[in-house]
Amino acid sequence: MSAFDYRNFDDRRKNSASAKQMLLEKFKARPPADDPEMIAKAQARAAIARARDERAREREAARIAAEKQAAEEKRAREEAELAAQIAREEEETRLAAERKAIELAEKKAQRDARYAARKAKARR
Repeated sequence: MSAFDYRNFDDRRKNSASAKQMLLEKFKARPPADDPEMIAKAQARAAIARARDERAREREAARIAAEKQAAEEKRAREEAELAAQIAREEEETRLAAERKAIELAEKKAQRDARYAARKAKARR
């Protein structure tokens, strides 16, 4: 807790008035808005804001281009994977057809061998 303030009401009122007067003087000491220095500062701030906006637009354009590039790469990768999968499936189908043809030929050879054995047995 702060120490007791022995100043009276009149002192506090004078201090408050002087503080307000100092603020008013500080405000009045400011150059007017049509002062060339103030105009130059405003133009500099506007130029900085325009440059900042331009950089933001460039970053956005770069981000969009990167997303587009990534999407294109992903699409190309997916197409390559699909082509490889189709090639694998075609190869598997071809190999299955070859195995089936070999199996059918072996069954026919076994059947022919049995038939020939029966014929040979019947001729004796």
